[in-house]
Amino acid sequence: MKAIRVAAGKPGLVDVPAPSGDDGVLVDIVASSICGSDLHMLELGLLDDRIPGHEFAGFTPDGTAVAVEPTLGCGRCPACGEGYNSHCIEGFSLLGLARDGGMAEQVLAPAANLVPLPTGLDIRSASLVEPLAVALHGIDRARVREGERVLVIGGGPVGLAVVAGLSGRGLACDVSARYPHQRSAAESLGGTLEVGEGYDVVIDAVGTESSLKEAVQRLRPMGRIGLVGSFWEPTALDGLFCLKEIELLPANTYVCKSPQRNFEEASKLLSAQPAIAGALVTHRFPLDAVDEAFAAARDRSAGAIKVVFDVA
Repeated sequence: MKAIRVAAGKPGLVDVPAPSGDDGVLVDIVASSICGSDLHMLELGLLDDRIPGHEFAGFTPDGTAVAVEPTLGCGRCPACGEGYNSHCIEGFSLLGLARDGGMAEQVLAPAANLVPLPTGLDIRSASLVEPLAVALHGIDRARVREGERVLVIGGGPVGLAVVAGLSGRGLACDVSARYPHQRSAAESLGGTLEVGEGYDVVIDAVGTESSLKEAVQRLRPMGRIGLVGSFWEPTALDGLFCLKEIELLPANTYVCKSPQRNFEEASKLLSAQPAIAGALVTHRFPLDAVDEAFAAARDRSAGAIKVVFDVA
């Protein structure tokens, strides 16, 4: 089968045997997208000799359309029992990192990680279920309530997914985004571009020292920061963070068990609001255009938000 494999920090198209085994379900992948964390992990050498990709969807052998939760736990510990696979006490792993992922024609995934998609949802958009699930979990972690003033910092894929998730729950937000195409997408998803001060909640979807500083400055005293951006290097907090008695609430991955299963809510939201995919997906490439796809994903200034591989 065709797949993208990383060698010496560079992704390239290869022909490899189809995955096999009795420890999962063979999924025929239709769409797989590039996450910002994929780019960071490439730079750190974490994806060498691996098929990357943790945002993907496809069909099972019986024709069921599914999105695949890439977070893998033991399935037996208390954390896994509550749906927090990423906190598995026996060790968390990820398809596309510890095991081969979704930038391929097929992937072998545990049956428990397959989430059936709603009838009517275009499966070509369903690689967005994963980042939207991240956003919804981040909203939950930040305890966003009706009537609160909310600011989203960051107009990348996860920041815009947060805007879509808030809007889908009937919650308003302002958005601080860097590029014109990001601001346009934020408005189309229901965000407002008039950024002020004194917010109850700030969702930081960037994850840098400067974005965290902005969040602290724009919050009211005793406000909350929901952190859905990931820090890839040590980050400092200034004294204002303590003076304001601010809560910092990181969010990583999502809940993988009903009734709070974030993949289920994300897929329903995408099905009900196809405009989310229209706002987020800016580029589509076949697998053999791997160089062009990763170059586009790296260049946010040129108009990229979410880059998707159309596999089938």
